[in-house]
Amino acid sequence: MAGPDPKADLHRYLQAAREALLWKLDGLVEYDIRRPMVPTGTNLLGLVKHMAGVELGYFGLTFGRPFDEPLRWLDHDAEPNADMWATAGESREEIVGLYHRVWTHSDATIGSLDLDAVGHVPWWPENRREVTLHRILVHMIAETNRHSGHADIVRELIDGAVGLRDGNPNMAPGDQAWWESYRNQLEQVARKAGGH
Repeated sequence: MAGPDPKADLHRYLQAAREALLWKLDGLVEYDIRRPMVPTGTNLLGLVKHMAGVELGYFGLTFGRPFDEPLRWLDHDAEPNADMWATAGESREEIVGLYHRVWTHSDATIGSLDLDAVGHVPWWPENRREVTLHRILVHMIAETNRHSGHADIVRELIDGAVGLRDGNPNMAPGDQAWWESYRNQLEQVARKAGGH
């Protein structure tokens, strides 16, 4: 039996989070994957676009491994939040395809470096810029899961679909009536606790 492989474990968690984020697009039409569902405009395709840029920064620039495709939304003169939504001219296939190519680029960085390999995050404060691959893997697992959680909520707001990943809902069993009753119970508890 082989010994533990911490890098493989971390990589597996990162990949699971990536796939969970993309799964939230499944079965939705173009309008729904772009709909701003909360006051800050968070939308599913925008989350994927954002994560493509974030991964490139942390697994590319941080370790001196630039990506060969320019990302217009990361230019200095791009409009604020340009990485958080897809323009009408940016298709689902383009954004998802980019995210897959980013995975390949990031995975090459992960595969070629030891966990203690040193990189530099230029946008972090000077006293924290020097990092290891281990730290960046942990950071990206947290970052990707955070945005996958956003996608969970956005998807539920769109069509009620929930779940951790394909084939694993990770939800209490219950039909629509059970969930309505459960939600009503929580509303009553909140009102009581809030003095209403």
